[in-house]
Amino acid sequence: MLKQKLLQKGKQKLSPQQIKLMKLVQLSTLDFEQRVKQELEENPALEMEEDLLNSISINEEEENLDISENMMDLSEDQNSSNDEINIDEYLSYDEILDFKNNIPNQNHSEKKYIPIISGISFQEYLKNQLHTFRFLNKEDLLISDFIIGNIDENGYIRRPIPSIVDDIFLILGISVTEEKIEKLLSNYIQKLDPIGIGARNLQECILIQLENKKKSTEVFIAKNIIQNNFEFFTKKHYQKLQNKLGITKKKLRKAIYQIEKLNPKPGKIYSENTRNLNHLIPDFTICIVEGNLELSLNNINTPELKISSRYLDMLKSYKYSKKNIKKNDNNTIFFIKQKIDSAKWFVESIKQRQNTLMLTMNAIMDYQKEYFFTGDPYKIKPMILKNISQKIGVGISTVSRVANSKYVNTPYGTFLIKSFFSEKMINKEGKEISSIEIKKLLVESIEKENKKKPLTDEKLSKIFKKKGYIVARRTVAKYRNQMKISVSRMRKIL
Repeated sequence: MLKQKLLQKGKQKLSPQQIKLMKLVQLSTLDFEQRVKQELEENPALEMEEDLLNSISINEEEENLDISENMMDLSEDQNSSNDEINIDEYLSYDEILDFKNNIPNQNHSEKKYIPIISGISFQEYLKNQLHTFRFLNKEDLLISDFIIGNIDENGYIRRPIPSIVDDIFLILGISVTEEKIEKLLSNYIQKLDPIGIGARNLQECILIQLENKKKSTEVFIAKNIIQNNFEFFTKKHYQKLQNKLGITKKKLRKAIYQIEKLNPKPGKIYSENTRNLNHLIPDFTICIVEGNLELSLNNINTPELKISSRYLDMLKSYKYSKKNIKKNDNNTIFFIKQKIDSAKWFVESIKQRQNTLMLTMNAIMDYQKEYFFTGDPYKIKPMILKNISQKIGVGISTVSRVANSKYVNTPYGTFLIKSFFSEKMINKEGKEISSIEIKKLLVESIEKENKKKPLTDEKLSKIFKKKGYIVARRTVAKYRNQMKISVSRMRKIL
């Protein structure tokens, strides 16, 4: 039977300012600078400190015209259009005029702008080469350019040829056969530098590179291995390869050496070089000054923001106007208030972002101060998000936003903040150690191993136990996978 009853529920809802703050906190320095520029473009009530010096010279008639044009976009159902607006209750000149984005730990006389260098994209690099071929007509060039647009940063075409054919017809309006695509790929695109790009898979990529090598017995055997015995090669079943090809171990070793010299990701040669042209700008800097750690937040490219004095003067003019405020004036005042409110929220969010970042990083620096003083990875203490969250009284998600996307510059290099977080483990003496220490020992052990008989996860676990670290085989496998280290069989060499 249905019954009616009253229920009282508590519901938590984030305010617009909280949402804005969360979005700003997770941005890196470069992304944050772009976000500030975007807000400056979208909100005329927000301006840089330097803009205020030039604001006096702007014609007031042009300002009023701009606002009138913007007012045409406002809907007529706004509450302010019917109700009288009390400007005194809203406007507090002293509060707003002093409302700035004050950057902590920043000497304005030393403020500098860092230039960001960028190169052309990988696809543009390939297209520039393609357009040097004389035997391609306009239509072939259009189709080839489209195919190059489907090449990823590793140099591979991951999409099926029939799908590319359909897209060319839909987007370019050109009817083309799969055979034509294959011909353009093999005769032109796969001839571009770096050799190996335009392949559909690893096997084809290696074969393209072998085709361009000087002919020899080793290269011939290598092509046979890749073309007809690729599965044996990838799984490193060397004895099976030797028996099937009927060759000696020495010849097999030479052929595999020819393959190992090739690049499985030819596109990385270019994309990594262009990526290295971009400066990695750290969000924090930690220095040791007179035996103490000092933390600073990087805001050198972020302008100091203010509420526009022009918009404030407009509100003043309405306040002291002798005429009664009309309906259209209410719409104008509402528009001005809306923009000033948005500007205030944005600048306040920036202040809170700075405070949150400094508070979080200070706690991390204090927690890992032994490492920051010495630079010894073995001094990194076990630390999880909850440790920092409880220490500073913010949510775990907030700490995660700071750690996942930001870098810190230290006397020992620039690191992702996330790299200082690690799991806790116990050694034989009952002392807490960081999983980072185990990973470092794991890398050292694998580097010293006999590559003809690599250490299995079980043997690595026993080595750790002898050194006083209780690490299960499954834990070794987990850490090995996290560091993208292959299993023992795949590390084996002839």
